[in-house]
Amino acid sequence: MDRVIDILEKLGLTLQIAKTAFAASLSWFIASTLLQSEYPYFAAIASIITVQVTVADSVNKASQRIIGIIGGVLLSMLLGLWFKVNAFSIFFVILIGMAISKALRMNPQIISQVAISSLLVLAFGQSEEGYAYERIVETVLGSGIAVAINALIVPQNAIPEVERSVLRYSQLAAETLRSLSALMDTTSKRKRFGRAEVDALIKEAADCRKTLDLAEQSLKYNLLLTHNRIALNRLAVHIANLESITIQIRGIRRSLADLQRIKAFRTEYTGKEQLKRAMEATALCIAAYGQSVVGDSGADLAQLKEANQQALVEQERCLQSLAHITSLEALRDVGSILTDLSRIVAETER
Repeated sequence: MDRVIDILEKLGLTLQIAKTAFAASLSWFIASTLLQSEYPYFAAIASIITVQVTVADSVNKASQRIIGIIGGVLLSMLLGLWFKVNAFSIFFVILIGMAISKALRMNPQIISQVAISSLLVLAFGQSEEGYAYERIVETVLGSGIAVAINALIVPQNAIPEVERSVLRYSQLAAETLRSLSALMDTTSKRKRFGRAEVDALIKEAADCRKTLDLAEQSLKYNLLLTHNRIALNRLAVHIANLESITIQIRGIRRSLADLQRIKAFRTEYTGKEQLKRAMEATALCIAAYGQSVVGDSGADLAQLKEANQQALVEQERCLQSLAHITSLEALRDVGSILTDLSRIVAETER
């Protein structure tokens, strides 16, 4: 089945296109047979425009179109009492309609819809009785059918994409912490020590948060996927934990950058290798945490627990080396790093 779906998508026959075609045909059928509408294509057009990737987007698009239709109809019915259809009246009606919509800070799509509706009702509403009313009914019908089809027929489930984003985020956080430990071997004294690696992690954090926001949008107004909200809320908590871990990693980078400018740390500190081992062990905790979030199996949780215990052991060993630091500045920064590493382990505990 998945192979057939892949082939169809390569041919351009995606699920959204199929739902759009079905919504348009169903809207036409209901408008022409049940409502006996003379212009069923307006219902079909409304459904085509309304079908979007998520139900929330469809509801937003439907509301914009309905508001624009009603605004355009009311304006044309009002001004049509004094104007006949000609180039001047068309210019005036569209100008006034779009200007009022703009002044009310309406969505650009609503502004365009007001102009289109004003033109059509002005052109046909004066000669055909009930045209304006039918325009509103058909638009509401087509938009409603499109929203219902989008919600009922294979609604989008963005949970897997959020899980993949969490896994990428945790892996990059672990790699960033490991790279910072490797940079301790350099003799660089620049303030931008490790900045590129941390900046990439910050960008990944923003991308992960954006993926979460899109997933929340996909579940909005979708009654069939309410059970996924629990899973999404759980993922939101884990993303918040990873964001906190990112803050700790940024603090570690700043402390390391300060340490690289302290001669006593570069030449005399004997616990540098142990500090590296503590950072690498903590990085394993972050990677195991991401895997446990996505896999959520007993084996993944056991691996995370083991990684956390090992990281705490390595951090404890680092504490023993603090007694050999003679520089107060170095003592402060190494202590800050160990504090951040401890907080990272605390964030990864489940």
